[in-house]
Amino acid sequence: MKSLLVLFVVGLLIACRPAGAEVTVDDFDSVQLFTLTNDQGMTVKVTNFGAIITTIMVPDRNGKMADIALGYDTVEGYINAIDRPYFGAIVGRYGNRIAKGQFTLEGETYTLATNNGENHLHGGNFGFDKVVWDAKPVSAVGWSGVELNYLARDGEEGYPGNLKVRVLYKLADNNKLTVEYHATTDKATPINLTQHTYFNLKGEGEGSILDHELFLNAKEYTPVDAGAIPTGELAPVEGTPFDFTTPKTIGRDIGQDHQQLELGLGYDHNFVLQGDKGTMKLAARVYEPTSGRVMEVHTEEPGIQFYCGNFLDGTLKGKSGKPYVHRGGFCLETQHYPDSPNQPKFPSTILRPGKQYKTKTVFTFSTKK
Repeated sequence: MKSLLVLFVVGLLIACRPAGAEVTVDDFDSVQLFTLTNDQGMTVKVTNFGAIITTIMVPDRNGKMADIALGYDTVEGYINAIDRPYFGAIVGRYGNRIAKGQFTLEGETYTLATNNGENHLHGGNFGFDKVVWDAKPVSAVGWSGVELNYLARDGEEGYPGNLKVRVLYKLADNNKLTVEYHATTDKATPINLTQHTYFNLKGEGEGSILDHELFLNAKEYTPVDAGAIPTGELAPVEGTPFDFTTPKTIGRDIGQDHQQLELGLGYDHNFVLQGDKGTMKLAARVYEPTSGRVMEVHTEEPGIQFYCGNFLDGTLKGKSGKPYVHRGGFCLETQHYPDSPNQPKFPSTILRPGKQYKTKTVFTFSTKK
């Protein structure tokens, strides 16, 4: 009877084993590299340095695989990258900008690093993109993943509170890449985590992304000043180059005479997503016509930062050995609005003790004939 029970349990474990999903762990210089695969042949690689996605291999309409994520083959590449492009990283404690590196919370003023002109950007000089996270492989039926944990201590980069952060990457057999964010704190603190992969659906290093067709589910955006800080206005996109409610190529209107395009050197703006706060909704869809690759972004966040690689200039060379040319990649960073700690009309980004920061974004990859 005992042997039959053992056979039954073993059989049950085999039956419940992830179908097609697999995680392998390798050395990546002095840190770890996790490779997630699914039964469609899609591969995502993640390192615990910066919680960085280094690779996303997806098929084109003919089944040919290509890596569509900009990045490097070594940790040194990410550490030493000129102008710190944040390729593939989780950025925080506060993604995007905080004006003049200051905010006031519960009567106390906090001073942060000013690492973007006079403003604070993506968590400061030593943000979450530059730390080594604790990581372990995880999986279940139909998906493989990696769980990453980091404790940002009270006062780190000027922020208040010991912040426990957990990020989970999950690659499913239906070619969905889910990013789940969790955090708790022992002191009130702003938090705004996002994923900062640069995409080129033709393949990394394969030239400009201006021919990609983009849809954004946003009727408003947040205009910025000369320092890329929101003015506080929610401006309509209708009748402006910022209207992506009907799909169009990224390059169609980027050269128009428009003050916001001049200030951003192109598109580098937060878009206000349609839909209720905290509910999963379609944020963006991108189609690349030569490969047929399609990427959709769904999120629970209220905003998305669309950045089209304005500061890439061919200096950086990635995994293919090819230069990352001007506008050779785009980012779609799901987020709360920039500078929210100083903008009381924006949705709050303050996490308090006893509460949990919890949000999710899903990237879905497919093809179109």
